[in-house]
Amino acid sequence: MTAVIFPGQGSQFLSMAKDFNDNFDIARSIFTEIEDSCSLNVRDIIFNDSNNLLNQTNYTQISIFAASLAMYKTFENEFLDDKIKINYMLGHSLGEYSALACSNIVNIADCAKLLKIRGELMNTAVEPNKSGMAALIGLDCSEIENIIKNQKLNVEIANDNSPIQIVISGLNEFIKEYEKIFLSNNVKKFVKLNVSAAFHSKLMYDAQVKLNRYIDEVKFNNSNISIISNFNGKINNDNNDIIHCLKNQMSNRVRWTESINNLEKAGENKIIEIGPGKILSGLIKRISKSFDIISIENISDLKSFE
Repeated sequence: MTAVIFPGQGSQFLSMAKDFNDNFDIARSIFTEIEDSCSLNVRDIIFNDSNNLLNQTNYTQISIFAASLAMYKTFENEFLDDKIKINYMLGHSLGEYSALACSNIVNIADCAKLLKIRGELMNTAVEPNKSGMAALIGLDCSEIENIIKNQKLNVEIANDNSPIQIVISGLNEFIKEYEKIFLSNNVKKFVKLNVSAAFHSKLMYDAQVKLNRYIDEVKFNNSNISIISNFNGKINNDNNDIIHCLKNQMSNRVRWTESINNLEKAGENKIIEIGPGKILSGLIKRISKSFDIISIENISDLKSFE
């Protein structure tokens, strides 16, 4: 049994998936389908980025999605056989949309349109430079929650990434003010993240409401592959549950640690990370030592499946 996972924002890099595009017809067709559905030259952004758009949220998300889909569909078309049975898919934040598309629960064009809108809404949800995020290293989620509660801090947990890495979201003035408080309460490292806003927090609520109107228009199909949703960290097979979680994802925390723990409880022991970067593989190794993890981000990584 195998689970496939997909990365989120922060994993992007210039020319990601270019080798797939250069060598496989299926990858080129996926890029074309996404570009046509969004009326956006995604490959120019990813491969050239002459206008410095790749790291802007409204372009980053659709770019990572396109790269991840090109990689997965190449893997599926060229290397996936009866020996590999995929039972679960999950992704970190925008990666959940990659999971929905690759599991065929949502078709690629609809998912691309949704993600393009999502990126635009998240990019404009809060006044520029007013809010942000910070990674806290050294404590687990419950310990960070206790600090926030006991010190009455006006920030939220955005990502429960691993037992030693938690990301908070909030207004920049509070994040800056609270750094000393966290460091004096056994947080080993406090890293302000280079993001445009406080993602996965209540500051995204209005944007989430707007996105949900578009989610309502999308058809969700049945699949033999289960989705582990960010919103509740649980294995979801019913489309009503998947939709409910998706409609709450943007303004609530990513429960990554819970997701991986539930994957382990389900008896899963093999994970394939597909997409740019190997961030998720590193996080998972800090959550559990039970998984055999393979990462695919370039065509040379496919050799282990030949």
